[in-house]
Amino acid sequence: MNLIAIKTLELWYLSNFEKNLTGRRILFDDIDPLLQKLSSKFKKEILGYSENNIPIYKISIGTGKTKILIWSQMHGNESTGTKALFDLFNFFEKSNAELSKVTESILTNCTIQFIPLLNPDGAIKFTRENANNIDLNRDAVARKAEESRLLRDVLDNFNPKFCFNLHDQRSIFNVDGTQNPATISFLAPSEDVERTVTKGRKETMSVIVAMNSLLQQIIPNQVGRYTDEFYPTATGDNFQKLGHNTILIEAGHFKDDYERDITRKFNFYALLQGLYFIAAENNYLNYKPYYEIPNNDTKFLDIIYKNIKITENNRNQIVDIGIQLKFKVIANKLEAYKHIEKVGDLSDYYSYNYISAENLDIKELELSNS
Repeated sequence: MNLIAIKTLELWYLSNFEKNLTGRRILFDDIDPLLQKLSSKFKKEILGYSENNIPIYKISIGTGKTKILIWSQMHGNESTGTKALFDLFNFFEKSNAELSKVTESILTNCTIQFIPLLNPDGAIKFTRENANNIDLNRDAVARKAEESRLLRDVLDNFNPKFCFNLHDQRSIFNVDGTQNPATISFLAPSEDVERTVTKGRKETMSVIVAMNSLLQQIIPNQVGRYTDEFYPTATGDNFQKLGHNTILIEAGHFKDDYERDITRKFNFYALLQGLYFIAAENNYLNYKPYYEIPNNDTKFLDIIYKNIKITENNRNQIVDIGIQLKFKVIANKLEAYKHIEKVGDLSDYYSYNYISAENLDIKELELSNS
């Protein structure tokens, strides 16, 4: 297995990541100037328009026989993959001499089509759903949404061997058996309820094994594996079932990185390593280590208030309160708020932020259970 030299990649990234994209709320207006500045290495075209008539672009690069389709932000509030895509575009534009063999291998052996920001309407509202409240990731069969139809048209016309479906996951997820958040999680989607390990899934798993091998060098024990329960209407499951090997990358939490501007680096690294593996390898037999990646668990909390006094049914109780930070758009600005995720004895939950709350009044904490 050929792995990218991580120290060389780290040095490149420091100076070359896309600095014009930061924060969690990435809109079409943020990416459009960057799309227009792409060099002639890239072919760009307007694929179509969202339900609210915002352009959705398709970007193409490479001349190789292996076709790969990559899209980001099919959930409007999951923007880390979009930032990682523009880091990848920068890599193709200006990789240094030490990394040029990676670029050359990918672009001579693969043809890649990208759809950055599939759901621009949802990005504005910072919601999973599109303008008509349709979750595109559960619309692969009905295809009620214009954005779902555009994605499927590209799939059918391009006929890729591999797909990368870029998502974000909540900070509630930790790596099973550890106190660490699942900073990146992977999934090789199932094709049926029985979760049959088909030839296509083995190929998908082999790519994930390569990506995980790279990430373990820099974020050991912070990579998880998402549940492979079959979802009949989900995009990844259906694309995999149709014969297009689909890899889900779920970007999660890293310490103090609520803007996901550190996690986007690991997302980029994983994506680049996956493309390099597909370009450079012909052997997809090394799939079994996929099952050695720990499952995602749901025991990480953004804040744990310890031993806080509450009154319920006229009885005083001492409990722990677990908080997940959530986000909503207020006056066109993204605002964070504290959502009560768990109440009770949270001794088997984990956080980077424990607060001793014996002397705190719960009414003063501005918590939400909405």
